[in-house]
Amino acid sequence: MSDSIIGKKSFEFAIEIVNFYKKFSPEKKEFILSKQVLRSGTSVGANVREALNAQSRMDFIHKLSISQKECDETIYWLELLFATDYISKEEFDNLKNPAVEILKMIRSIIITTKNKNS
Repeated sequence: MSDSIIGKKSFEFAIEIVNFYKKFSPEKKEFILSKQVLRSGTSVGANVREALNAQSRMDFIHKLSISQKECDETIYWLELLFATDYISKEEFDNLKNPAVEILKMIRSIIITTKNKNS
């Protein structure tokens, strides 16, 4: 995974999400939304890892599509946490910006891979 930029970025993002969750839960006493962020945010990298070990081009696209959905879901939960004042603008930006970058990368990889099939 260290050879893949998306693999590296999604793993680093998962680390940030885990650290966010560790700090967030005890301080804010909010467990449901933060647990959702933890689940979807760490799933991004797990599905990228699966995609990098795909058995076919279609399997690769499928796993990355799941990763794309999980990344977008993570952004949703972050937006909800911010809109309900559970996290600051700084915390929001520090997690949303890399998530958006990863989401754009995944979408680009999917499109490029699909175009190679044509």
